[in-house]
Amino acid sequence: MAPCDRDPCLSRREWLGRSRGIALGLAERMAARAAQRKRIAAVITEYRLDSHADVIVGRLLEGYEYNGRHQIPQVEVVSMYTNQVSTNDMSRAMAAKHGVKICPTVRNALVDDKGLAVQGVVLIGEHGNYPENEKGQKLYPRYELYKQIVDAFSETGQSVPVFSDKHLSYDWQKAKWMYDQSCTLRFPLMAGSSIVMTWRRPPIELALKAPVEKSVVAFYGDKEAYGFHALEAHQCMVERRKGGETGIRAVTCLEGAEVWRWTDQSAWAGRLLETALMRCEERTHGSPRDVVKKPMLFVLEYTSGLEGAVYLLNGLIEQAVFAATLRGAAEPLSTELWLQPSRPFSHFSGLAHYIEQMIVSGRPAYPVERTLLTTGALAALMDSSYQGHRRLETPHLNVSYRAPKESLFSRGPVPAADRQTHS
Repeated sequence: MAPCDRDPCLSRREWLGRSRGIALGLAERMAARAAQRKRIAAVITEYRLDSHADVIVGRLLEGYEYNGRHQIPQVEVVSMYTNQVSTNDMSRAMAAKHGVKICPTVRNALVDDKGLAVQGVVLIGEHGNYPENEKGQKLYPRYELYKQIVDAFSETGQSVPVFSDKHLSYDWQKAKWMYDQSCTLRFPLMAGSSIVMTWRRPPIELALKAPVEKSVVAFYGDKEAYGFHALEAHQCMVERRKGGETGIRAVTCLEGAEVWRWTDQSAWAGRLLETALMRCEERTHGSPRDVVKKPMLFVLEYTSGLEGAVYLLNGLIEQAVFAATLRGAAEPLSTELWLQPSRPFSHFSGLAHYIEQMIVSGRPAYPVERTLLTTGALAALMDSSYQGHRRLETPHLNVSYRAPKESLFSRGPVPAADRQTHS
């Protein structure tokens, strides 16, 4: 055994005293770091096991593994508002464990008698017992909760960074108002899907100004909730194309046999779909046409001339795959956006990390305009479906922005899985 690197001239008493001093110094530094953490409020629709509140707010309370290291939270959740409390609620137990104040209103979670009492807000408007409208859209109160956050900002004359989980709203006008408020009141805003930050297999990154001509994403799930993830997977890739993002001019939602009829008429889509599916590590054997009983397809016509096709293929795959043709390239580019299908659902760790970075730095890690565009596209696609799968022009989706210099997908090891389930 190699000797420890300790001064041989120190007595045991001196060495123990010095060790205690080092330990005390470390404890003081950790306490000082904790005192410097940004105070945040969590505004939640429902907090139960495997909900988005669990896998996002839970990480901000207890830490998480990210890129091979355990991350101690850089923020402190000090207050929490829950719009619904289910029979399997976790919010009360987690709040008691971490000394978080449960508040009866959103305002109470943000404001005290001195003004705005937090330095960031995390809005998780996903999961809970909410109705659907005639189009099949879940009427989560994201806009209503966000408005109460903005009301607190207006009342105090102060504002702080806000993260809003998933798409901004089921309604375009509400989503646009939410975005506009962040511009008017000048507070940093992030939103969107964890799929943007997950692992890519292989870990490709499209070069900025890449000459993308056609693109395909395939995923699974229901039209709205998982359709949004599929749109974000597509958008985070194609936004890096030459000319930057300039918006979507028309959309069409197709279902059933019409999906394969359109694919046959658009030979490029069939070829790219086949290329993308080859990246899926686990899939049901057989032809997609035979395996998938109720296929869905989002056809996206971009203002720039890019054509995109986003497939939802239930029964065939449970991961997202992407493929695109690039002008001048001999072969399509393709990858899998891999989601951990069991706890701890580590694809949420990248999202939690960049939420923290925004709150600490005051700078969004990526443009919220990406999610403004996917929110509007999804709302229009739900309209297309409801109106008999009509092609709908979308002049209001003239959303322009530039992609971040680097993609933010995870590159480290995948933490071990606990059990098989989905979030």
